[in-house]
Amino acid sequence: MEQLLEVRDLKKYFKTPRGMLHAVDGVNFSIPKGKTLGVVGESGCGKSTLGRVIVHLLDATDGTILYQGQDITHLNKGQMKEIRKDMQMIFQDPFSSLNPRMTVAESIEEPLKNYRICASRDELSQRVSEIMETVGLAERLAGSYPHELDGGRRQRIGIARALALGPKFIVCDEPVSALDVSIQAQILNLMMYLQEEKGLTYLFITHDLSVVKHISDEIVVMYLGNVVEKSSTQELFEEQLHPYTKALLSAIPSVDIHNRSQRIAMKGEITSPIDPKPGCRFAPRCPHATPQCFSAAPALTEVRPGHFVACHLCK
Repeated sequence: MEQLLEVRDLKKYFKTPRGMLHAVDGVNFSIPKGKTLGVVGESGCGKSTLGRVIVHLLDATDGTILYQGQDITHLNKGQMKEIRKDMQMIFQDPFSSLNPRMTVAESIEEPLKNYRICASRDELSQRVSEIMETVGLAERLAGSYPHELDGGRRQRIGIARALALGPKFIVCDEPVSALDVSIQAQILNLMMYLQEEKGLTYLFITHDLSVVKHISDEIVVMYLGNVVEKSSTQELFEEQLHPYTKALLSAIPSVDIHNRSQRIAMKGEITSPIDPKPGCRFAPRCPHATPQCFSAAPALTEVRPGHFVACHLCK
């Protein structure tokens, strides 16, 4: 299957007064065309930073980003402008990602104007109306401002802006986490419909494991900048190999009182991401850690077909 996006040994460090913060540290994965890769992990694990580096909202410290086989890691702003037609982003907070002084129509028009997609005002208005209909925004809302709308409609504006230029790849940075549960389902169903209709490819970032199970084809589990496990969604939920993934999935609430898995409580100190010491970053919290875990970092290894894990105990 043709890979739309490939990330090789991607790193993003931030300079702080205490040292270098390793937000993303040697991440590798690929996403086939038309598929969804879910990225999960605790807050601060580097999920959002990863997405921002891929679309060049942040510059990579090291590594390679390949889009349709082209190395886009170090493109300048002019070169990246053309690529941005194909790569868009949906942000977590639909209110703060919109200009409060722009109406719904003006927000959707902005990318179309920047790229001079439409030849006339009538064509621009027609295009905006089509996009609004596609994402489920009533035409009567065209003159409304973000503060006049609920969270679900605001996020539909964000999706509309992302779709305006006809992209192939979209980074979805926790697009439903700020919404009510009933609205979350509507937005997820809309995104899945759009993916099927337009052949979109998603990098779906979330901390909600129920959501990622619903929408993803494959899942990457991150911990403090590292990928600790990667596999198909079905296999990951059937059997987790990394201790962190096991603990993460044990926290999913269950309504079945007769078949509840026992919650795995993680203890110990979280490793500092600032100039981290050698070894597995999860070792201080891992109940199965050995001396080797504290001295050498495990490589992400394929232990089963399509199932990768970074753990010394899984070989």
